Amino acid sequence: MATDYDTPRKTDEELHEESLEELKARRADAQSGQVDIDEEEAAENLELPGADLSGEELTVRVVPKQDDEFTCSRCFMVHHSTQLAKGTGANAVCVDCA
Repeated sequence: MATDYDTPRKTDEELHEESLEELKARRADAQSGQVDIDEEEAAENLELPGADLSGEELTVRVVPKQDDEFTCSRCFMVHHSTQLAKGTGANAVCVDCA
């Protein structure tokens, strides 16, 4: 993170006042009438209309690795040979992992 050394520095008294203001604001927030909602629990109980996919089947055509592709030894993804950063064969590493 960049630091701007030209900005005026705050004194200990100013820092103390700021922290008191922050504590007062936090206390006010804690006493507000808001209820914490567990997002995970809310998502489990949420049902979208027409979202029942239990009867659906996914059909995907799997294509074998081509001659101009390689499998990265770090992320195990198949990439085109233009993404090869270093290595060959079982030691090949893609640009993203290099």
